[in-house]
Amino acid sequence: MEQNMEFRQQQAQEYKQMVMPLLRYLPWLEQKCGQQVSSLYRGPEFTEHSMSIPVYDGTLLSFVREAEKTALMDRNYCYVYSRNRINSHNDERRLIQSADIQDWDILKGILSYYVLGGRTKGVLWSQAMQENIFYLVLKQMKQIIEYWDKPFGV
Repeated sequence: MEQNMEFRQQQAQEYKQMVMPLLRYLPWLEQKCGQQVSSLYRGPEFTEHSMSIPVYDGTLLSFVREAEKTALMDRNYCYVYSRNRINSHNDERRLIQSADIQDWDILKGILSYYVLGGRTKGVLWSQAMQENIFYLVLKQMKQIIEYWDKPFGV
């Protein structure tokens, strides 16, 4: 039992190193929960046949770039979705809220779906902000780490 506890604490230490760069965005994500963080650019020569270009909030783009650099990105996120039968935002939220340290891969998969998937399908970044997914995943990761390790502020 004590070995299991030590293993979990060691895991929490490793996870803490992964999450640390992203935690500075947590207050901003909380503030922007459910808000629109992108707009469509339509230049002065815009016509009905022109293609509008999405323009994202600079902080969101910084968050995405920072997240892409971490070990939290799982290129096989589609398997997390199929294995856990995730079909809606409610399914995502339910799994995020019930996640524990052994469910870390689920949290990584959900975060990766939006961060990596947003490269080719830009609407995913906006959806993650409107549905509070980025905020909920980071908040749950932080709570898991603080449960198994000392709080971040200490």
